[in-house]
Amino acid sequence: MKRFIVSSAIVLTASLMLFACASISKIAKSGNPELIYETALKQYKAEKWSRASNLFDACQGYYIGSAREDSIAFFSARSKYKHRDYAEAGMCFDEFRHKFGRSIFIEDAEAMYAMCQYFLAPGPTRDQALTAKAIIAFTEFIERFPDSRRVKPFKSLIEELTLRLHERNFINAYTYYKIHKYKSAIVAFKNALKNYGDTIYRERILYYIVASHYQFAHNSITDKQYDRYMNLLDAYYSFIAEYPESEYRKEVDKYAEEAKDHIDKNKLKK
Repeated sequence: MKRFIVSSAIVLTASLMLFACASISKIAKSGNPELIYETALKQYKAEKWSRASNLFDACQGYYIGSAREDSIAFFSARSKYKHRDYAEAGMCFDEFRHKFGRSIFIEDAEAMYAMCQYFLAPGPTRDQALTAKAIIAFTEFIERFPDSRRVKPFKSLIEELTLRLHERNFINAYTYYKIHKYKSAIVAFKNALKNYGDTIYRERILYYIVASHYQFAHNSITDKQYDRYMNLLDAYYSFIAEYPESEYRKEVDKYAEEAKDHIDKNKLKK
Protein backbone atom coordinates (compact mmCIF):
# COMPACT_ATOMS: atom_id res chain seq x y z
CA MET A 1 0.00 0.00 0.00
CA LYS A 2 2.85 2.36 0.91
CA ARG A 3 4.53 1.66 -2.44
CA PHE A 4 1.30 2.51 -4.22
CA ILE A 5 0.96 5.81 -2.33
CA VAL A 6 4.57 6.75 -3.02
CA SER A 7 4.26 5.84 -6.70
CA SER A 8 1.06 7.81 -6.99
CA ALA A 9 2.71 10.82 -5.37
CA ILE A 10 5.62 10.65 -7.81
CA VAL A 11 3.28 10.39 -10.78
CA LEU A 12 1.18 13.29 -9.47
CA THR A 13 4.26 15.45 -8.91
CA ALA A 14 5.56 14.69 -12.39
CA SER A 15 2.17 15.46 -13.89
CA LEU A 16 1.97 18.79 -12.07
CA MET A 17 5.47 19.71 -13.24
CA LEU A 18 4.60 18.88 -16.84
CA PHE A 19 1.40 20.89 -16.53
CA ALA A 20 3.28 23.83 -15.04
CA CYS A 21 5.91 23.72 -17.79
CA ALA A 22 3.20 23.54 -20.43
CA SER A 23 1.43 26.51 -18.85
CA ILE A 24 4.65 28.54 -18.71
CA SER A 25 5.36 27.75 -22.34
CA LYS A 26 1.83 28.75 -23.30
CA ILE A 27 2.15 32.06 -21.42
CA ALA A 28 5.56 32.77 -22.99
CA LYS A 29 3.99 32.37 -26.44
CA SER A 30 0.78 34.25 -25.59
CA GLY A 31 1.87 37.57 -27.07
CA ASN A 32 0.59 39.30 -23.93
CA PRO A 33 3.65 41.15 -22.54
CA GLU A 34 2.02 42.17 -19.26
CA LEU A 35 0.91 38.61 -18.51
CA ILE A 36 4.36 37.26 -19.38
CA TYR A 37 6.07 39.88 -17.22
CA GLU A 38 3.83 39.38 -14.18
CA THR A 39 4.18 35.59 -14.43
CA ALA A 40 7.95 35.97 -14.76
CA LEU A 41 8.05 38.04 -11.56
CA LYS A 42 6.01 35.42 -9.70
CA GLN A 43 8.35 32.66 -10.84
CA TYR A 44 11.35 34.82 -9.91
CA LYS A 45 10.05 35.46 -6.40
CA ALA A 46 9.29 31.75 -6.04
CA GLU A 47 12.92 31.04 -7.06
CA LYS A 48 11.83 29.03 -10.10
CA TRP A 49 14.88 30.28 -11.92
CA SER A 50 14.63 28.40 -15.20
CA ARG A 51 10.98 29.34 -15.72
CA ALA A 52 11.62 32.94 -14.72
CA SER A 53 14.52 33.20 -17.13
CA ASN A 54 12.48 31.84 -20.03
CA LEU A 55 9.64 34.24 -19.33
CA PHE A 56 11.84 37.30 -18.94
CA ASP A 57 13.54 36.39 -22.20
CA ALA A 58 10.12 36.09 -23.83
CA CYS A 59 9.00 39.57 -22.80
CA GLN A 60 12.29 41.47 -23.22
CA GLY A 61 11.55 42.49 -26.79
CA TYR A 62 8.26 44.15 -25.80
CA TYR A 63 9.91 46.50 -23.30
CA ILE A 64 12.89 47.80 -25.27
CA GLY A 65 13.25 51.52 -24.55
CA SER A 66 10.87 51.37 -21.59
CA ALA A 67 11.57 51.94 -17.89
CA ARG A 68 11.42 48.18 -17.38
CA GLU A 69 14.08 47.28 -19.95
CA ASP A 70 17.04 47.19 -17.56
CA SER A 71 15.18 45.41 -14.75
CA ILE A 72 13.95 42.67 -17.10
CA ALA A 73 17.45 42.21 -18.51
CA PHE A 74 18.89 42.03 -15.00
CA PHE A 75 16.27 39.61 -13.66
CA SER A 76 16.76 37.39 -16.69
CA ALA A 77 20.54 37.32 -16.22
CA ARG A 78 20.26 36.76 -12.47
CA SER A 79 17.80 33.91 -13.02
CA LYS A 80 20.36 32.23 -15.27
CA TYR A 81 23.04 32.85 -12.66
CA LYS A 82 20.94 31.33 -9.87
CA HIS A 83 20.20 28.38 -12.17
CA ARG A 84 24.02 27.97 -12.42
CA ASP A 85 24.11 28.59 -16.14
CA TYR A 86 27.23 30.69 -15.68
CA ALA A 87 28.29 30.83 -19.32
CA GLU A 88 24.94 32.24 -20.46
CA ALA A 89 24.56 34.45 -17.38
CA GLY A 90 28.06 35.84 -17.90
CA MET A 91 27.24 36.87 -21.45
CA CYS A 92 23.99 38.49 -20.31
CA PHE A 93 25.67 40.40 -17.47
CA ASP A 94 28.44 41.50 -19.81
CA GLU A 95 25.87 42.89 -22.22
CA PHE A 96 23.97 44.49 -19.34
CA ARG A 97 27.00 46.30 -17.89
CA HIS A 98 27.86 47.80 -21.25
CA LYS A 99 24.29 48.77 -22.07
CA PHE A 100 22.96 49.90 -18.68
CA GLY A 101 25.95 51.51 -16.99
CA ARG A 102 23.73 53.82 -14.92
CA SER A 103 21.16 51.25 -13.84
CA ILE A 104 20.42 50.79 -10.14
CA PHE A 105 21.35 47.15 -10.72
CA ILE A 106 24.81 47.88 -12.13
CA GLU A 107 26.82 47.00 -9.00
CA ASP A 108 25.07 43.65 -8.63
CA ALA A 109 25.41 43.00 -12.34
CA GLU A 110 29.16 43.72 -12.29
CA ALA A 111 29.60 41.52 -9.23
CA MET A 112 27.72 38.58 -10.71
CA TYR A 113 29.53 38.98 -14.01
CA ALA A 114 32.81 38.58 -12.11
CA MET A 115 31.45 35.59 -10.20
CA CYS A 116 30.40 33.94 -13.47
CA GLN A 117 34.01 34.15 -14.67
CA TYR A 118 35.14 32.73 -11.34
CA PHE A 119 32.83 29.73 -11.58
CA LEU A 120 33.83 29.13 -15.20
CA ALA A 121 37.58 29.24 -14.45
CA PRO A 122 39.03 25.70 -14.55
CA GLY A 123 41.54 24.00 -12.27
CA PRO A 124 45.29 24.64 -12.62
CA THR A 125 45.90 21.66 -14.92
CA ARG A 126 43.90 23.31 -17.72
CA ASP A 127 44.26 26.50 -19.76
CA GLN A 128 43.98 29.55 -17.49
CA ALA A 129 42.59 32.16 -19.89
CA LEU A 130 39.29 32.23 -17.98
CA THR A 131 41.14 32.49 -14.66
CA ALA A 132 42.91 35.61 -15.90
CA LYS A 133 39.57 36.94 -17.14
CA ALA A 134 38.04 36.42 -13.69
CA ILE A 135 40.92 38.27 -12.01
CA ILE A 136 40.44 41.19 -14.38
CA ALA A 137 36.69 41.25 -13.68
CA PHE A 138 37.20 41.27 -9.89
CA THR A 139 39.89 43.94 -10.17
CA GLU A 140 37.68 46.17 -12.32
CA PHE A 141 34.82 45.74 -9.84
CA ILE A 142 37.03 46.77 -6.90
CA GLU A 143 38.29 49.82 -8.80
CA ARG A 144 34.76 50.87 -9.71
CA PHE A 145 33.12 50.11 -6.34
CA PRO A 146 35.88 50.57 -3.72
CA ASP A 147 33.36 50.97 -0.87
CA SER A 148 31.33 47.87 -1.73
CA ARG A 149 30.86 45.16 0.90
CA ARG A 150 32.08 42.73 -1.75
CA VAL A 151 35.60 44.19 -1.97
CA LYS A 152 37.09 42.10 0.84
CA PRO A 153 35.76 38.71 -0.35
CA PHE A 154 36.65 39.58 -3.94
CA LYS A 155 40.23 40.34 -2.91
CA SER A 156 40.37 36.88 -1.34
CA LEU A 157 39.11 35.35 -4.60
CA ILE A 158 41.76 37.26 -6.56
CA GLU A 159 44.42 35.74 -4.28
CA GLU A 160 42.95 32.28 -4.83
CA LEU A 161 42.92 32.69 -8.60
CA THR A 162 46.42 34.15 -8.64
CA LEU A 163 47.71 31.10 -6.80
CA ARG A 164 46.01 29.00 -9.47
CA LEU A 165 47.96 30.86 -12.16
CA HIS A 166 51.19 30.33 -10.21
CA GLU A 167 50.45 26.63 -9.93
CA ARG A 168 49.68 26.40 -13.65
CA ASN A 169 52.99 28.10 -14.47
CA PHE A 170 54.83 25.64 -12.25
CA ILE A 171 53.02 22.62 -13.71
CA ASN A 172 53.81 23.73 -17.27
CA ALA A 173 57.52 24.01 -16.50
CA TYR A 174 57.65 20.85 -14.41
CA THR A 175 56.10 18.88 -17.27
CA TYR A 176 59.18 19.58 -19.40
CA TYR A 177 61.42 18.43 -16.55
CA LYS A 178 59.39 15.26 -16.05
CA ILE A 179 59.69 14.24 -19.71
CA HIS A 180 63.44 14.99 -19.70
CA LYS A 181 63.23 18.10 -21.88
CA TYR A 182 65.72 19.87 -19.62
CA LYS A 183 66.61 22.78 -21.90
CA SER A 184 62.92 23.61 -22.34
CA ALA A 185 62.39 23.15 -18.61
CA ILE A 186 65.07 25.74 -17.82
CA VAL A 187 63.40 28.27 -20.12
CA ALA A 188 59.93 27.50 -18.74
CA PHE A 189 61.00 27.74 -15.09
CA LYS A 190 62.75 31.06 -15.75
CA ASN A 191 59.65 32.38 -17.50
CA ALA A 192 57.56 31.26 -14.51
CA LEU A 193 59.73 33.43 -12.25
CA LYS A 194 59.61 36.29 -14.72
CA ASN A 195 55.82 36.18 -14.74
CA TYR A 196 55.34 35.67 -11.00
CA GLY A 197 58.49 36.51 -9.07
CA ASP A 198 56.74 36.40 -5.69
CA THR A 199 55.17 32.96 -6.26
CA ILE A 200 54.94 30.49 -3.38
CA TYR A 201 56.69 28.07 -5.75
CA ARG A 202 59.82 30.25 -5.95
CA GLU A 203 62.12 27.94 -3.98
CA ARG A 204 60.99 24.86 -5.90
CA ILE A 205 61.35 26.66 -9.22
CA LEU A 206 64.90 27.78 -8.42
CA TYR A 207 65.72 24.25 -7.32
CA TYR A 208 64.38 22.77 -10.56
CA ILE A 209 66.37 25.29 -12.57
CA VAL A 210 69.50 23.93 -10.88
CA ALA A 211 68.34 20.32 -11.31
CA SER A 212 67.49 20.92 -14.98
CA HIS A 213 70.90 22.48 -15.60
CA TYR A 214 72.53 19.49 -13.93
CA GLN A 215 70.64 16.93 -16.01
CA PHE A 216 71.24 18.97 -19.16
CA ALA A 217 75.00 19.14 -18.50
CA HIS A 218 75.42 15.62 -17.12
CA ASN A 219 73.73 14.03 -20.13
CA SER A 220 75.44 16.21 -22.76
CA ILE A 221 78.24 15.22 -25.06
CA THR A 222 81.71 15.95 -23.62
CA ASP A 223 82.39 18.95 -25.87
CA LYS A 224 79.37 20.81 -24.46
CA GLN A 225 79.61 19.85 -20.82
CA TYR A 226 82.08 22.52 -19.70
CA ASP A 227 79.86 25.48 -20.59
CA ARG A 228 76.75 23.74 -19.34
CA TYR A 229 78.33 22.94 -15.98
CA MET A 230 79.33 26.60 -15.74
CA ASN A 231 75.68 27.53 -16.25
CA LEU A 232 74.78 25.01 -13.57
CA LEU A 233 77.07 26.75 -11.09
CA ASP A 234 75.50 30.12 -11.87
CA ALA A 235 72.06 28.66 -11.11
CA TYR A 236 73.42 26.93 -7.99
CA TYR A 237 74.88 30.13 -6.51
CA SER A 238 71.65 32.01 -7.20
CA PHE A 239 69.70 29.28 -5.41
CA ILE A 240 71.84 29.07 -2.24
CA ALA A 241 72.03 32.86 -2.01
CA GLU A 242 68.25 32.93 -1.54
CA TYR A 243 67.76 29.62 0.24
CA PRO A 244 70.94 28.66 2.12
CA GLU A 245 68.98 26.41 4.50
CA SER A 246 66.81 24.77 1.85
CA GLU A 247 65.77 21.15 2.14
CA TYR A 248 67.29 20.75 -1.33
CA ARG A 249 70.71 22.03 -0.21
CA LYS A 250 72.47 18.65 0.02
CA GLU A 251 71.25 17.64 -3.41
CA VAL A 252 72.28 20.85 -5.16
CA ASP A 253 75.64 20.76 -3.35
CA LYS A 254 76.30 17.38 -5.00
CA TYR A 255 75.41 18.84 -8.40
CA ALA A 256 77.79 21.73 -7.79
CA GLU A 257 80.63 19.43 -6.72
CA GLU A 258 80.30 17.41 -9.91
CA ALA A 259 80.28 20.63 -11.94
CA LYS A 260 83.40 21.95 -10.17
CA ASP A 261 85.26 18.65 -10.65
CA HIS A 262 84.48 18.63 -14.34
CA ILE A 263 85.47 22.27 -14.77
CA ASP A 264 88.76 21.82 -12.87
CA LYS A 265 89.70 18.80 -14.96
CA ASN A 266 88.95 20.56 -18.24
CA LYS A 267 90.25 24.08 -17.62
CA LEU A 268 93.42 23.54 -19.60
CA LYS A 269 91.40 22.43 -22.61
CA LYS A 270 89.57 25.77 -22.74
